Amino acid sequence: MKAEYINPFLESAIIVIEQVAQIRPAAGQLGIKDVKFVENHIWIQIGLNGQMTGDIVFGLSEEVAMKMISAMMGGYVISEIDEMGRSAISELGNMISGNASTMLYNQGVRVDITPPKVMHSAQAAGFKAQRALTIPLIMEGIGELDIQVLIAS
Repeated sequence: MKAEYINPFLESAIIVIEQVAQIRPAAGQLGIKDVKFVENHIWIQIGLNGQMTGDIVFGLSEEVAMKMISAMMGGYVISEIDEMGRSAISELGNMISGNASTMLYNQGVRVDITPPKVMHSAQAAGFKAQRALTIPLIMEGIGELDIQVLIAS
């Protein structure tokens, strides 16, 4: 697994979060870990096809997701993740991945992304624990968003 696979997603996430939430996230420690899909988390899965195949998964706790959705909605406080909230968090994953696929294209890597899937539980996602290249984004006042890259090739 190559570290350069995650860089466009990291760069894109920083840019997009800064635009939609008016905060500049800081990158945590890059690592390879066993991805365990825990409950009370929101998972945004984007499939990759082309010269890179696999999945990008953004994971965040429900509490962090509500704070992020609130920030995306101009500070409107939400107490639950409804259809509008799922749409907002889905669009966040879509914007990050779309921007990253453009960055990859500019580096000579052609990749298409699938529409995002937002899931509330690991069982519903059908995920199996596997190793992934991961990096947390720390968002002051909001919490952490984990970027997990599961690349097959």
